Order: sequence, then structure tokens, then C-alpha cells
Amino acid sequence: MQFVFSFDYPHEVAPMNLKHLLGGKGANLAEMTSVLKLPVPHGFTISTDACRAYIDDGWPSGLTIEIDRALAELEELMGKHLGDPGDPLLVSVRSGAQFSMPGMMDTVLNLGLNDVSVEGLAAQTNDPRFAYDSYRRFIAMYARIVQGIESSEFDRLLDAAKELSGVNSDGEIPAELLRYLVGAYKELVAQETGHPFPQDPKVQIRGAIEAVFGSWNGPRAIAYREREGIDHRLGTAVNVQAMVFGNRDDNSGTGVGFTRDPATGEQGVYGDFLVNAQGEDVVAGVRITEPLAELETHFPEVFHQLMDIFERLELHYRDMCDVEFTVEQGKLWMLQTRVGKRTGIAALRMAVAMTSDPGIKLSREEALLRISPDHLDQMLHPQFATTKIEVLTTGLGASPGAAVGKVYFTSNDAVRAHEQGEEVILVRKETSPDDVHGMLASNGILTSRGGLVSHAAVVARGWGKPAVVGADELVFENGFAKIGDVELHEGDEISIDGSTGTVTLGRLPLEAAEPPQELELLLQWADEISSGHMSVRANADSGPDAEVARRFGAKGIGLCRTEHMFLAEDRLPIVRRMILADSPADEEQALEELRLAQREDFLAILRVMDGLPVTIRLLDPPLHEFLPDIEALLIKESNQTLSEEDEKLLEAAKTWREFNPMLGVRGVRLGVLKPGLYTMQVRALLEAAMDLKRSGGEPHVEVMIPLTISKAELAYAHAWVEEALAELGADDGLDVLFGTMIETPRAALLAMEIAEIAEFFSFGTNDLTQLTYGFSRDDVEGKLMPIYLAQGLLPSNPFKVVDAEGVIELVNIAAKRGRSTRPTIKLGVCGEHGGDPESIASFVKIGLDYVSCSPYRVPIARLAVAQSLVREGASL
Repeated sequence: MQFVFSFDYPHEVAPMNLKHLLGGKGANLAEMTSVLKLPVPHGFTISTDACRAYIDDGWPSGLTIEIDRALAELEELMGKHLGDPGDPLLVSVRSGAQFSMPGMMDTVLNLGLNDVSVEGLAAQTNDPRFAYDSYRRFIAMYARIVQGIESSEFDRLLDAAKELSGVNSDGEIPAELLRYLVGAYKELVAQETGHPFPQDPKVQIRGAIEAVFGSWNGPRAIAYREREGIDHRLGTAVNVQAMVFGNRDDNSGTGVGFTRDPATGEQGVYGDFLVNAQGEDVVAGVRITEPLAELETHFPEVFHQLMDIFERLELHYRDMCDVEFTVEQGKLWMLQTRVGKRTGIAALRMAVAMTSDPGIKLSREEALLRISPDHLDQMLHPQFATTKIEVLTTGLGASPGAAVGKVYFTSNDAVRAHEQGEEVILVRKETSPDDVHGMLASNGILTSRGGLVSHAAVVARGWGKPAVVGADELVFENGFAKIGDVELHEGDEISIDGSTGTVTLGRLPLEAAEPPQELELLLQWADEISSGHMSVRANADSGPDAEVARRFGAKGIGLCRTEHMFLAEDRLPIVRRMILADSPADEEQALEELRLAQREDFLAILRVMDGLPVTIRLLDPPLHEFLPDIEALLIKESNQTLSEEDEKLLEAAKTWREFNPMLGVRGVRLGVLKPGLYTMQVRALLEAAMDLKRSGGEPHVEVMIPLTISKAELAYAHAWVEEALAELGADDGLDVLFGTMIETPRAALLAMEIAEIAEFFSFGTNDLTQLTYGFSRDDVEGKLMPIYLAQGLLPSNPFKVVDAEGVIELVNIAAKRGRSTRPTIKLGVCGEHGGDPESIASFVKIGLDYVSCSPYRVPIARLAVAQSLVREGASL
């Protein structure tokens, strides 16, 4: 197996399509080199195969020989040699996974410098300051990444050198002091490791490659992959590339740019640039950057060349590109390109705009595939509900949306506060990959340094977290921060706006965002593709919930949980009176009160959903859930503080208490035990439907029986509906379907029999997952599931992404067997998986008729259904 490929290797397919082998960075470097013929420094890629082999069994056999051969070819192309005392070749060693993971893994620059070659670099460039600045950067980076030494120790020495020389920036430290700084860095390495800093470039490069391989399984990379849903088994490629130097002199520089604005989608010149700097200076936020447009002032020819390359890249990739570049003594070099991360609004606007761009000619199907669920989530992010804002300071709006929370200055503190239920704003000078866990736990991010391509900005945009960066009035003191005369202490509340960059002291009210016009157009395209295949309904238990669902485009209600109506403050006492009834008459009176209340609830939902189907699930949970906690009552009993009513409630709680309530007297079993309860619900529903019909409405009612396990059981329940229809005289002209939830493996396997009675199935995948796995969801998600996922015993949490082997197979069996008996049977999903895009793809393959999810997930589900159909070959 070949592990190493030069950037100009003659692959049989376009390198941009080989990300699985070369990683994203390596594939795009090869594409720019061999296809686009852009000015890319020579180099080679060590494949993801090598990384996987290394993780499994250590350093792969034959890899050293391939690397030595590739280095020899690189030296010949560059006319320089690693470690040469006269004119040394320096290389960068960078990670490059198949999917972009900005800042999550490790990079080493200026590799090849040692005590001898640094003098050769100084002589060859006639610039000792540049040579020793490069060497001190290399030592600090190598020590941190390969040898595990804290970067703060090197930062302390660097700050001392700047203070000693009376300068503010790294680029102003004089050569002689940099020489002493290099010595101090090497002493620190020897002190921390017990060994001198490695001088042999071959040892250096082996250490850097192993560090990049190892960083694939570092905590921050794992956390990022889990957040993004990236397979842990993919591994990363490693790119070894000849160095070019943006910190050579004031005729050099480095920058990062985007072919369109990643925050808004607008065309223009966007990015950050620094004169006399290396790329890490830009993304780390350690220096105040200039806007990319300022490049034209410093280097007009380079600027126009770069803009031409931007245009070529966008046309070639047919998407917005993120570009890293360096200018070395007036010459432009391209270091990287990739399809850039963008906010939800930017993704939407670009996708729609590119369908009418004559150069890109994006199809509507392709446009749909460009939008992710996270993008839609971002567009529904809240905004401030007031314009009367007293701005404390302003930075760069790096990731849109408003956020409020308490200030925390470290990622560990942010995580602890989040775990205690607090809303958190992470406030830092700048973030680094080590802050990933804190960023995940935070509502928003505020930094005093960094630009639009800093680590904080890029990661926040990718995750849809509001972020303000580069708020340079924010000054950090010992244990607190200051903005002017205002002090910010841990736990103080602030509000940030990631669109405008404003920071406000205190908590501002939030309101729902107004989605851009393009969203409705895109979802219209999605619905056109989905039409005739699969629709999206909502899980809603009240009129207001139904209004939200219809506003977001739901084609009906797939699950109305009637027990939620019973838990209302004015209903719970009636339910308890029904449970505590001493006589049939008392029980009947309580049920009558509930019938009148439920009829109004049902009427409110049916009115909102007039003309669309509404699935009403009859009572599902066991009766003890409507009673006080038995332990609390027992404590009262032991303290002799029980009231007369408490005594009755305790007796009822003991009567209805179950050892395993999930498998106990609930659902249809409760209806069998207390038929009056279900009869009351059916009457209330049908009366509401008749009221709406008499007023000119068009109700479409679906009565759903939960937890059915047999045909006989469902037939018994069906009698309640038939009797109510007959009594009310509603069996003519009222559209009523009767069906059941498929929640047990037995029901799935006997679907052909159950379909003799049921006119629809709704798969309750929450309980079906519990019963298929034998997991109690409430118990395993907090304790067992994290260990199972970390050990690779499960590919994903089956309560979030439907089990594609077991649960989906049961759904598929039930669908086929149900249709074999009743070809017109309607099939849907009402579990939480109905709003998960990955699960929706599985339901599309089976050919179900609808999925149902929470009202706020409806747009995401509409998009996911269309995307799944497009991937299956559907088109507009």
C-alpha cells in the first residue's frame, strides 16, 4: 500500500475527489498544484491510511522509506536540503483530515532549523533577526505539540523579551535579543524533558508526524468530531510542505480570505492580513489584523493576482472558498484552500444566489444539499428584543445571533457552570483548540483579540454560537476584566450580539429571529421534491404549539399527547378526583369535567390545523404519574403531617405504584382497565371535530391507540370509537381514521394482523428503541451511553439517531407486513427520531408517508426529507 503522494502525483481522478485518502487539505493542495497550476510551495501528503495504521499498530512498515524518498524529491525541487548549514530547506508539517476541523489538530512550522542551519538561514537571507525569529517560533511550537510543554512558559519568556527591548510586537524584537530568547527556549525544553532540543531534522520530522497522528485522538479533536458527527475511525492525513515566509521582512505578509463573506454571503473582499507575520499569527489572534482589502495598499500586484485566484477557485469548486496565502518578498504563494465554513444565513443566501450565477450554475437540488440542519438552527437563533441598548464595547461580529449569560474566564469554569444549569458567556483574550469544551458549553463567546478568521470566529460560526471577537477595549486583570472603568467579574451577566459586535452589561430580552426571504424559497423547493413521497408533521399538544407548527410548514399533527392536557394546573385536581373516586358516580362526574375541558383543547388544535390531519394519541402514561411523589408522601406520613386528602393520595399511589412503569399499566392497557377514561377522550375529540365541521371547517381526525401488541387488543379499543361515533351520529361525513402506535417488537412482527384493524401505523421509535435494546433510556443515557460511545460499542446514541440495523429493520418489517394486509395503510414516525436528519434518511428509504417532530424542528425535517430524496435520485 502506498502511503505518500507528492502534490503533483498523477492520480487517476481529480485530487479534490480524494479527500478520503489525502485529507481535505492534501486533496486541495494537489488540486491547486496539478489541476489549477497555482503558485503552491512543493510538498507531499502522508495518507489517512498511514494514520489509521499508526493508530492500530504503531509506525507502519515502509513509511520511513517513502518519507525519505519524498523528502529527497522535495529537496531536489527546491534546490535546498534539510539541515543544510549554508541554505537550509525548512518545511511545515500540518494535519489535514477528510472533513475540516479548524484548529482541532496540530501544526509545526519552520521544521528543519537547528543551531547550525539557523546561522545558514541568517547568512542566506542576510537577516539574522528573521532567522532567529523563525527558530524561536519553531522551538516553541515543536515543544508544545511534540513534547507536551505548556505554551504559557514560552509566552512568559517572549513577553519578558518584548518588555526588555521596549517594543509591543514580536516583529520588533531585535536579533541579538532573539538569539538569547532561543537559548532560553532551549534551556526550558531541556529542563522540562531532561533532553536537549533535537537537532537532527529527520528526528524532528518523525516527531512532528507522530504528533499529528496522535492529535487525531486528542481530547479537543474527539470533542469536535462528536459535536460534528464525524467518524472517529477516519484518521488524518499529514502534509509536509516547503516553507515560505510571511515574516521575512516588511515586503512579506500572510493572510486568510474568503471568496464571499462567510457571515452574510455577500460578494466582496473578506478576510484578515498581517505584514511581516506567519499564518499562525493571524488565526491565533495574537496580533491585531488588517482587513484583507488593505492588502491592495501594501501589495497592489499581489492583491489583484489574489482576487483573480479567488474567482478561479470559486468557479472551480462551485462554492465559497476559504484561502490561506503568504507573500514572501513580494511573491504570492497559496498555502491552502477549502470550501469555507459559513453561517446559516450566508449558506442560504449563497446557495440560492448560486443557482442563478451563470458561472456556477448550481442546480436547486445541489442548493438544497448545501444547507445543513445547523444552518437552519442558526437562522432561528434569537435576537435582542429591544433596540434600546447601552453598548459597553464593540468588537467584530464574527458569528451571528444574540446570547446572554454569566461571564466565565476559563473553559473549565464555563463547563462547570453549564453543568450546573447556568447560561455561560466564555470571555477570553483569544481561544485556542484547548478551549473546545468551554466553547461547546457556552451560549456565546467574547474575545479581546482576533479577527474574522481567528479560532474563536471560525469555530463559533461552524457551531452556530454567537461570537464577538477583537473587542480590544477588553483588558484582563488578575481574576477579572475591565472595559474602561467597568469591571467584569466571574458570574456577572452580559449580552453579546454576534451580528453587530456589540457587548452590553446585564441581561437583555431575546426574541425569535426573522428568517431571511431565501429560506421560504428553499423550503418551497424542498416541499416540491418531497411532494408525493413524504410529508412533515409536528408533535403538538396545544393550540399555540399547533400555530407554531403550521407557521413552520407542518402538514398536520403527527402526535398530540393528551396526557399533557391533563397536567395543566386546572386539570390535575380533576384527574386526581377521578383516580380517588369512591364510587362509579364520582368517577363519572370527574370524567365529565375532563371531557368538557378536553373538547375545548381538541377544538383549539383542530381549528389551527383545519384541513390537515391531526393524530390524537389517547392517554399513554400510567396513572401514578398524575399523583404526588410517593416518597414525599411517605415522609409526610412519618412526620405525621398527612392531611385527609394526602392520606387518600398515598393510598392511591401505593395502589397504582409499579416496579417497571414503562412496561406496566399504561397505554391501551390502562384503557382496558379503565374503559371510561378512553371513551371520554374519544367523545371529547369527536364532539370537537363535529363542532368544527358544523362551523364550516374541515377536520381530519386520526385516533391513535398507544402500546398495542395484538389484533384482539386493538379491536377491543376500536369499539370505543365506533360506539362514540354511533352515539353522536357522527359516523357519516366525519373524516376519522383509526390506528395505533407500533412501539413493541411484537407489534412490528405481527403488523399484518394489526393492520386488519388499523388504518394507520405511527412508529413510536423512542419506546421501540428501548424495548429493542432492553435499555431504560432514563438510566443508560447518563451513565452507560457515554462509555459505550467512547469504547466504540455503539456507533451513535440510538435515542438520537435511529438504530439502522435493529430498530429500522423492525420498522421495515412492520411497514411491509402492514401493507401486505392493507395496501393503503398510512405509515408515519412520531418519535424524536422524526426530527433527526440522519434518521429521516432511513425512514425515506423505507418509504414511510410522514415524519413528525417538534414544531421548531419542522423546517429542518422538511429540508432533511428533500435532501434524503435527492440522494436517492429524486429531483425537481
